[in-house]
Amino acid sequence: MSGIVHSAWPGLVLFDRDGTLVRDVPYNGDPELVTPMPGAAEALAALRARGVRTGVVTNQSGVARGLLSLAQVAAVHRRIVELLGPFDTWQVCPHGPLEGCRCRKPRPGMVLAACAELGVPPCATVVIGDIESDVRAAQAAGAHGILVPTPVTRAHEVRNAPVVAPDLTAALDLVLPTEVRR
Repeated sequence: MSGIVHSAWPGLVLFDRDGTLVRDVPYNGDPELVTPMPGAAEALAALRARGVRTGVVTNQSGVARGLLSLAQVAAVHRRIVELLGPFDTWQVCPHGPLEGCRCRKPRPGMVLAACAELGVPPCATVVIGDIESDVRAAQAAGAHGILVPTPVTRAHEVRNAPVVAPDLTAALDLVLPTEVRR
């Protein structure tokens, strides 16, 4: 098997929200601005068809900065569900970068909370994101991380990532090898 997980497939795949599942609109509180990233719907459908649980782990510091409310974040999440289907867990960090919480990526709090909520060990969990803090949160939790770079991803983040995929389709190939998806 050529996947990054030692079993046929993981028990849980967690996605970063902005820049990974949907186009990054800074501090987005408007559901009408939600646009799925290429390959997101197909990746999620393939995971769900195999019984792999899915979730979202997202830093939303705009709440702490007073730029959007938790109600606006929830409205954006409802729109994501309308476009991409249901998720088994949503983990949101509303704190600012200097608050020192355990949940804000690159800390492992949201990954560990998702694993605990769904009863999936971190070692059977994959986190897919577009910046280094996503991968570092996975590593800190004992999960597998895959970096899917976008134009905002810095060159050193790509160099430092243990696993890099050019897009969500390629990331899915690492999570669910082709022979498993047939």
